[in-house]
Amino acid sequence: MNDDFFMSLAIKQAWKFQILTLPNPPVGCVITQNNMIISISAHKKSGSPHGEVGAIKQAYYNLTQDKNILPLETSQDIHNFLYENHNNIFSNCELYTTLEPCNHYGKTPPCSLLISKLNFKRVIIGAKDDNKIASGGINSLIKENIKISYAKEKESLALIDGFKKYQKNQLVFFKYASTINGVITGGYLSCDDSLDDVHKLRDKCDLLVIGGNTVRKDRPTLDSRRVNGKNPDILIYSNSKNFDKEIPLFKIKKRKVFISNDLNIMKNYKCVMIEGGGNMLENIKEKVDYFLIYLTPQISDKDNIKPNINLEFLNYEEKGKDIKVWASKRK
Repeated sequence: MNDDFFMSLAIKQAWKFQILTLPNPPVGCVITQNNMIISISAHKKSGSPHGEVGAIKQAYYNLTQDKNILPLETSQDIHNFLYENHNNIFSNCELYTTLEPCNHYGKTPPCSLLISKLNFKRVIIGAKDDNKIASGGINSLIKENIKISYAKEKESLALIDGFKKYQKNQLVFFKYASTINGVITGGYLSCDDSLDDVHKLRDKCDLLVIGGNTVRKDRPTLDSRRVNGKNPDILIYSNSKNFDKEIPLFKIKKRKVFISNDLNIMKNYKCVMIEGGGNMLENIKEKVDYFLIYLTPQISDKDNIKPNINLEFLNYEEKGKDIKVWASKRK
């Protein structure tokens, strides 16, 4: 029972960084000692410490109050510091990770090596890694006589389903804001925290798809200025090519803007984000892997389209005044 509980916390932490870790998978980690939580962390972006390393770094500080580890940012520096200073403090700790610890040198050193050298009492794994390059962590830990257990495999696999789609071919997700009674009214519904989040996601996407009516009505920029990020290419999905080319959307440098009444251009991009209202959702929902909903604390009496999709809700979290929800089509 405790294993399921702690793994659920690790999974929920990792969902906060869904999409943001690409081209890496989202991974969450919880470290416990005597059934007490010592730390919770997750992988935040490609090249940064993996979820296990972040959790171990925080756990080390919480157990020792040694501030010398806090300024360390790279995985290699954290590994080196812990090799020299751990003093076997993790021998009575258990580590919960949503994905089998990586077992290769890439942008970061292998998590399996760090975990084995720190002599954790037990490692609990959500999903095995079927990536031939990164896999093998379980066997490495077993060789070092670290006990392995498993928990929440289904939920852990759901967490990395988008990453697997991205690796294999393409990941497509649809973002919309909804009132609490399920109405997609269009325009700006979301709070500032949600808008910041959307800009972080745009920064990770290759292509952003938007409906023609939204462009004409809202005259958007569709950039990532709130996080100083990159600006994805734009596909305006429209039967008409009559647009005011003086609006900010067309003024972004190093960006391609396509106007088309078909979606063929999407095939050329790995990560596609779609933004729109109810009509857009109805027209394009069959091509969508994930639905990202910002549920706002408003009630609408407008007779707008409500999404006609049987959704399976995967995760939710607070974003300021809103609730951020990840969902997929129910199988």
